[in-house]
Amino acid sequence: MKKVFLIIVLSSLSSGCAVLVSNAASSFSNNLAAAVLNQDDPELVRDGLPTLMLTMDSMIEGSPDNPQLLAASASLYATYGAVFVSGEERSMKLTGRARGYGLRAMCETYEPSCVWPNVTYDEFVATLDGIDPKDADILLSYGLASLAYLRARSSSWDTVAEFPLIQALFDHYLNISGDAVNSSVYTYMGIMHSLRPPTLGGEPELARDFFEKAIAESSGHDLNAKLEYAKGYAKLMYERELHDRLLNEVLDADPNQNGFVLTNVMAQKEAATLLAEADDYF
Repeated sequence: MKKVFLIIVLSSLSSGCAVLVSNAASSFSNNLAAAVLNQDDPELVRDGLPTLMLTMDSMIEGSPDNPQLLAASASLYATYGAVFVSGEERSMKLTGRARGYGLRAMCETYEPSCVWPNVTYDEFVATLDGIDPKDADILLSYGLASLAYLRARSSSWDTVAEFPLIQALFDHYLNISGDAVNSSVYTYMGIMHSLRPPTLGGEPELARDFFEKAIAESSGHDLNAKLEYAKGYAKLMYERELHDRLLNEVLDADPNQNGFVLTNVMAQKEAATLLAEADDYF
């Protein structure tokens, strides 16, 4: 479950790292992001991210009100805390920092968001209308950090109750992003709509539509979309044939697709594990 939004968070790494070096060499940030996303050694990325995180912390010390810098740090802490940390307590601590940075970024950008942790669902949704396309990336970073935060605390019913708010946030992100939308958000939306069975308000068929959209938008290059489709929809609906077909497609695919190498390698490892365990589930 720790990898549910890895491709989305890492896809935002380019803009985040750009903040880090914006006054020096902007091309370096793009090259760094590409190197991370096209790295086929997840352990190397795991070992390297803390250096970036600490550097971002030091930058924030000097520019505590910079929303782009705060949003970049939120994405990095969310990635590391939710994907590369195994201990529950440490994951909760790091994702808590991620969400704190994300909220500060939103608050600096859009004042009504400053009270988000203390509002009702209706109040939260009402504030979203004031967020326009120029702030879509900041909104995305807060949403991703919140997802990491909530997943690290998924055993709490109070946490589960927050998922509809974040789902509404990503609905708004899709509405305002236009052609600049991060297509991996479709995978996230599929996950969100499949977190609950129909009896508890879930919409698995809508989840299926989002997973199919994610696969189409990436021309099938994003293997994580198929992995989450199998985990989120096929297992929920007990569709063994679909489950096995999707996972076998992940395993048979060439992971070396530009911008997806890292997440594809990780998806293939998890797909092999899920297939091996399928007889115990179905």
